[in-house]
Amino acid sequence: MPYEPPTHTVERSLRATTGAKVIAGVDEVGRGAWAGPVTVCAAVTGLRRPPQGLTDSKLLTVKRRTELALELRKWVTSYALGHSSPEEIDDLGMTAALRLAAVRALDALPVRPDAVILDGKHDYLGTPWMVRTVIKGDRSCVAVAAASVIAKVQRDKMMAELGIDHAHFRFADNAGYPSPVHKAALEEWGPTPYHRLSWAYLDALPQWRHLKKARNWADGRVPEIEGQLGFDF
Repeated sequence: MPYEPPTHTVERSLRATTGAKVIAGVDEVGRGAWAGPVTVCAAVTGLRRPPQGLTDSKLLTVKRRTELALELRKWVTSYALGHSSPEEIDDLGMTAALRLAAVRALDALPVRPDAVILDGKHDYLGTPWMVRTVIKGDRSCVAVAAASVIAKVQRDKMMAELGIDHAHFRFADNAGYPSPVHKAALEEWGPTPYHRLSWAYLDALPQWRHLKKARNWADGRVPEIEGQLGFDF
């Protein structure tokens, strides 16, 4: 299906309305996975023409996404990655874990951004960052699309490496997301050290339910987490 290539429209708007000069696009991957970290990439691209075919990582084949990530790492002005571990996700909740990973990525950039374009409608960063949220920013904004591709390829590589000692889970294929193979492995073998243990999928595993961590986050709220509600897929 044809799609419109991303543009610098949001970046130009931020420059004109706020005076920002260094603008980072931020995107995450791993929010809905049952295992592994949540990974955030912050990418600064300037206003140069992006590589051919840049778009949301989910619209690309594995081969093209991998090739494009290599190209992007050389093309972007700068980029950095931040991660929150499964333990941090369990302890903090997803919203706070996302913020932690994003701040780690932004702090690792060589120059602190004046503004951040955040994919989606929710600002999980907050002060002191100047944030512009953009729904489907990974398709429409060059910097966010670049962050999307780099983050996805890096996390997929990490999950494949983590899966070497847990072959039954096929992390190299599912990246820790729900899949029939992943479900079957959980039922037989139980969660690995890389699984998120506060999540509802454990409710469907009577023999492993005792491993579930209670949600006792300070604000008492259950964060919105896509894909974490058990085995209905």
